[in-house]
Amino acid sequence: MKIAIASDHGGFEMKQALIKHFADKGVVLADLGTHDTCSVDYPDYADKMADYILSKQADLGILICGTGVGISIAANRHKGIRAALLYNDFVAQKAKEHNNANIIVFGGRTMNIDDVIRYCDIFLNATYEGGRHQQRLNKLDKGE
Repeated sequence: MKIAIASDHGGFEMKQALIKHFADKGVVLADLGTHDTCSVDYPDYADKMADYILSKQADLGILICGTGVGISIAANRHKGIRAALLYNDFVAQKAKEHNNANIIVFGGRTMNIDDVIRYCDIFLNATYEGGRHQQRLNKLDKGE
């Protein structure tokens, strides 16, 4: 599985910690920026990630901003993107099983790295259920 990661300045430290965590497991993440803590605009990184996912350069994206809210709103403006803000174990599992999220989102200033790593693991180990959930996802892409 190819995974890309991006953040604004509020998520930079968490992004770096996740890159290290995945590297320690032998997984290299495509780093789409930002590359320091200088102030940047989260919509730019959400747009970059959406383009990356929609062009199939990665199977999954990870986005991080200060709270996770702004960057998830920005990403979800793209047709075909299903960005889910994961904030507990149950949501991490259901975001995959029911929503087949293609971007997972975290708050760099509101979450701790141990929880975020656990949410990533839960999401990555879950399986999309399809069935009745697929007809709902189809409606999202039609704008219904």
